[in-house]
Amino acid sequence: MPTIALLNQSGEKIKDLELSDSIFGIQELNRQVIYDVVNCQRAAMRQGTHDTKGRSEVRGGGRKPWRQKGTGRARQGSIRAPQWRGGGTVFGPTPRSYAFKLNKKVKRLGMKNTLSYKVKENVLTAVDTIQFTECKTKKFLQFLNDIKVEGKTMVVCTPEELTLEAIMSARNIENVFLAPVTNASVYEILCYKNLVLTAGAVAYYEEVLK
Repeated sequence: MPTIALLNQSGEKIKDLELSDSIFGIQELNRQVIYDVVNCQRAAMRQGTHDTKGRSEVRGGGRKPWRQKGTGRARQGSIRAPQWRGGGTVFGPTPRSYAFKLNKKVKRLGMKNTLSYKVKENVLTAVDTIQFTECKTKKFLQFLNDIKVEGKTMVVCTPEELTLEAIMSARNIENVFLAPVTNASVYEILCYKNLVLTAGAVAYYEEVLK
Protein backbone atom coordinates (compact mmCIF):
# COMPACT_ATOMS: atom_id res chain seq x y z
CA MET A 1 0.00 0.00 0.00
CA PRO A 2 1.67 3.30 -1.10
CA THR A 3 2.06 5.97 1.55
CA ILE A 4 2.69 9.68 0.98
CA ALA A 5 2.92 12.66 3.31
CA LEU A 6 -0.25 14.68 3.80
CA LEU A 7 0.68 18.37 3.99
CA ASN A 8 -1.25 21.40 5.11
CA GLN A 9 -1.49 24.54 2.99
CA SER A 10 1.71 25.86 4.59
CA GLY A 11 3.70 22.79 3.52
CA GLU A 12 3.91 21.22 6.99
CA LYS A 13 3.43 17.49 7.30
CA ILE A 14 0.26 16.48 9.12
CA LYS A 15 0.48 12.70 8.85
CA ASP A 16 1.22 9.83 6.50
CA LEU A 17 -1.62 9.16 4.09
CA GLU A 18 -2.18 5.56 3.03
CA LEU A 19 -3.42 5.24 -0.53
CA SER A 20 -5.46 2.44 -2.05
CA ASP A 21 -3.37 -0.24 -3.77
CA SER A 22 -5.91 -0.81 -6.52
CA ILE A 23 -6.02 2.89 -7.48
CA PHE A 24 -2.66 4.44 -6.59
CA GLY A 25 -0.46 1.35 -6.32
CA ILE A 26 -0.67 -0.48 -9.67
CA GLN A 27 2.83 -1.81 -10.36
CA GLU A 28 2.50 -2.95 -13.97
CA LEU A 29 0.96 -0.03 -15.81
CA ASN A 30 -1.33 -0.78 -18.75
CA ARG A 31 -0.07 1.81 -21.24
CA GLN A 32 -2.51 0.67 -23.92
CA VAL A 33 -5.48 1.55 -21.70
CA ILE A 34 -4.00 4.99 -20.96
CA TYR A 35 -3.50 5.53 -24.69
CA ASP A 36 -7.07 4.48 -25.49
CA VAL A 37 -8.55 6.84 -22.88
CA VAL A 38 -6.40 9.79 -23.98
CA ASN A 39 -7.25 9.10 -27.63
CA CYS A 40 -10.97 9.01 -26.77
CA GLN A 41 -10.81 12.28 -24.83
CA ARG A 42 -8.82 14.08 -27.51
CA ALA A 43 -11.19 12.85 -30.22
CA ALA A 44 -14.17 14.21 -28.28
CA MET A 45 -12.43 17.60 -28.06
CA ARG A 46 -12.32 17.97 -31.85
CA GLN A 47 -14.88 20.41 -33.23
CA GLY A 48 -15.33 18.63 -36.55
CA THR A 49 -16.62 21.79 -38.26
CA HIS A 50 -14.54 21.30 -41.42
CA ASP A 51 -16.53 21.39 -44.66
CA THR A 52 -15.88 21.32 -48.39
CA LYS A 53 -18.34 21.93 -51.21
CA GLY A 54 -19.40 19.15 -53.53
CA ARG A 55 -20.45 19.66 -57.15
CA SER A 56 -24.02 20.37 -56.10
CA GLU A 57 -22.91 23.17 -53.74
CA VAL A 58 -20.43 25.22 -55.80
CA ARG A 59 -21.59 28.20 -57.82
CA GLY A 60 -22.44 27.87 -61.54
CA GLY A 61 -22.49 24.91 -63.86
CA GLY A 62 -26.21 24.80 -64.50
CA ARG A 63 -25.88 24.55 -68.26
CA LYS A 64 -24.24 21.75 -70.27
CA PRO A 65 -21.00 23.35 -71.61
CA TRP A 66 -21.38 21.88 -75.13
CA ARG A 67 -23.57 19.42 -76.92
CA GLN A 68 -23.14 15.70 -76.29
CA LYS A 69 -21.94 14.68 -79.78
CA GLY A 70 -20.21 16.12 -82.79
CA THR A 71 -17.60 18.40 -81.21
CA GLY A 72 -14.77 15.86 -81.01
CA ARG A 73 -14.32 16.64 -77.33
CA ALA A 74 -15.12 14.48 -74.35
CA ARG A 75 -18.69 14.68 -73.16
CA GLN A 76 -19.28 17.07 -70.25
CA GLY A 77 -22.39 17.71 -68.23
CA SER A 78 -21.27 20.61 -66.04
CA ILE A 79 -18.31 22.98 -65.69
CA ARG A 80 -18.50 22.39 -61.95
CA ALA A 81 -17.71 18.67 -62.16
CA PRO A 82 -14.68 17.69 -60.01
CA GLN A 83 -12.22 17.62 -62.92
CA TRP A 84 -12.91 21.27 -63.79
CA ARG A 85 -11.16 24.26 -62.24
CA GLY A 86 -13.56 25.61 -59.60
CA GLY A 87 -15.43 22.34 -59.52
CA GLY A 88 -16.69 20.48 -56.49
CA THR A 89 -14.51 18.37 -54.19
CA VAL A 90 -14.81 14.60 -54.30
CA PHE A 91 -15.17 12.86 -50.93
CA GLY A 92 -14.05 15.99 -49.04
CA PRO A 93 -14.49 16.39 -45.28
CA THR A 94 -17.92 17.35 -44.00
CA PRO A 95 -19.03 18.33 -40.47
CA ARG A 96 -19.05 15.33 -38.15
CA SER A 97 -18.30 14.24 -34.62
CA TYR A 98 -15.05 12.40 -33.95
CA ALA A 99 -16.20 11.13 -30.55
CA PHE A 100 -16.33 7.39 -30.02
CA LYS A 101 -17.56 5.19 -27.20
CA LEU A 102 -15.26 3.76 -24.58
CA ASN A 103 -16.48 1.40 -21.87
CA LYS A 104 -16.77 2.83 -18.35
CA LYS A 105 -14.52 0.11 -16.97
CA VAL A 106 -11.80 1.09 -19.43
CA LYS A 107 -12.13 4.77 -18.48
CA ARG A 108 -11.86 3.95 -14.79
CA LEU A 109 -8.88 1.69 -15.42
CA GLY A 110 -7.21 4.48 -17.40
CA MET A 111 -7.58 6.89 -14.47
CA LYS A 112 -6.27 4.28 -12.03
CA ASN A 113 -3.19 3.68 -14.16
CA THR A 114 -2.60 7.41 -14.53
CA LEU A 115 -2.80 8.05 -10.78
CA SER A 116 -0.50 5.08 -10.11
CA TYR A 117 1.95 6.46 -12.67
CA LYS A 118 2.07 9.81 -10.84
CA VAL A 119 2.75 8.04 -7.54
CA LYS A 120 5.41 5.86 -9.16
CA GLU A 121 7.18 8.93 -10.57
CA ASN A 122 7.02 10.72 -7.17
CA VAL A 123 5.22 13.71 -8.64
CA LEU A 124 1.98 13.38 -6.64
CA THR A 125 1.54 15.68 -3.66
CA ALA A 126 -1.32 15.46 -1.16
CA VAL A 127 -2.57 18.46 0.80
CA ASP A 128 -5.21 18.52 3.51
CA THR A 129 -7.31 21.25 1.89
CA ILE A 130 -7.00 24.51 -0.01
CA GLN A 131 -8.68 27.64 1.28
CA PHE A 132 -8.27 31.16 -0.08
CA THR A 133 -10.08 34.10 1.47
CA GLU A 134 -9.09 36.65 -1.19
CA CYS A 135 -8.32 36.74 -4.89
CA LYS A 136 -4.54 37.03 -4.75
CA THR A 137 -2.22 35.34 -7.24
CA LYS A 138 0.59 35.89 -4.76
CA LYS A 139 -1.21 33.68 -2.21
CA PHE A 140 -1.49 30.78 -4.66
CA LEU A 141 2.17 31.12 -5.68
CA GLN A 142 3.10 31.06 -1.99
CA PHE A 143 1.03 27.89 -1.54
CA LEU A 144 2.87 26.14 -4.41
CA ASN A 145 6.21 27.32 -3.03
CA ASP A 146 5.37 26.05 0.48
CA ILE A 147 4.53 22.54 -0.74
CA LYS A 148 7.71 22.61 -2.89
CA VAL A 149 6.12 22.12 -6.30
CA GLU A 150 7.86 23.52 -9.36
CA GLY A 151 7.04 23.39 -13.07
CA LYS A 152 3.77 22.49 -14.77
CA THR A 153 1.29 21.66 -12.04
CA MET A 154 -2.31 20.52 -11.93
CA VAL A 155 -4.19 21.04 -8.67
CA VAL A 156 -7.27 18.85 -8.22
CA CYS A 157 -9.71 19.61 -5.42
CA THR A 158 -13.32 18.95 -4.47
CA PRO A 159 -16.10 21.17 -5.91
CA GLU A 160 -16.55 22.70 -2.44
CA GLU A 161 -12.90 23.79 -2.35
CA LEU A 162 -13.12 25.28 -5.85
CA THR A 163 -14.21 28.71 -4.66
CA LEU A 164 -14.18 31.92 -6.68
CA GLU A 165 -11.18 33.11 -4.65
CA ALA A 166 -9.22 29.96 -5.51
CA ILE A 167 -10.10 30.18 -9.21
CA MET A 168 -9.17 33.87 -9.46
CA SER A 169 -5.92 33.31 -7.54
CA ALA A 170 -4.75 30.51 -9.85
CA ARG A 171 -5.99 31.53 -13.28
CA ASN A 172 -3.17 33.96 -14.14
CA ILE A 173 -0.33 31.63 -13.20
CA GLU A 174 1.38 30.15 -16.22
CA ASN A 175 1.51 26.33 -16.40
CA VAL A 176 -0.81 25.93 -13.39
CA PHE A 177 -4.28 24.44 -13.76
CA LEU A 178 -6.90 24.21 -11.02
CA ALA A 179 -9.72 21.73 -11.63
CA PRO A 180 -12.49 19.98 -9.68
CA VAL A 181 -12.02 16.27 -9.14
CA THR A 182 -15.32 15.56 -10.89
CA ASN A 183 -14.02 17.03 -14.19
CA ALA A 184 -10.30 16.18 -14.15
CA SER A 185 -9.44 13.98 -17.12
CA VAL A 186 -6.63 11.54 -17.79
CA TYR A 187 -5.43 13.70 -20.68
CA GLU A 188 -5.25 16.85 -18.52
CA ILE A 189 -3.43 15.05 -15.70
CA LEU A 190 -0.82 13.69 -18.11
CA CYS A 191 -0.30 17.15 -19.63
CA TYR A 192 1.15 18.40 -16.34
CA LYS A 193 4.32 17.19 -14.65
CA ASN A 194 3.09 17.57 -11.06
CA LEU A 195 -0.25 16.51 -9.62
CA VAL A 196 -1.53 18.01 -6.37
CA LEU A 197 -4.56 16.31 -4.79
CA THR A 198 -6.47 17.49 -1.77
CA ALA A 199 -7.53 14.91 0.81
CA GLY A 200 -11.10 15.26 -0.45
CA ALA A 201 -10.01 14.50 -4.01
CA VAL A 202 -8.14 11.39 -2.85
CA ALA A 203 -11.22 10.21 -0.97
CA TYR A 204 -13.36 10.85 -4.06
CA TYR A 205 -11.10 8.74 -6.31
CA GLU A 206 -10.98 5.92 -3.76
CA GLU A 207 -14.76 5.92 -3.56
CA VAL A 208 -15.59 6.26 -7.26
CA LEU A 209 -12.83 4.12 -8.78
CA LYS A 210 -12.92 1.20 -6.35
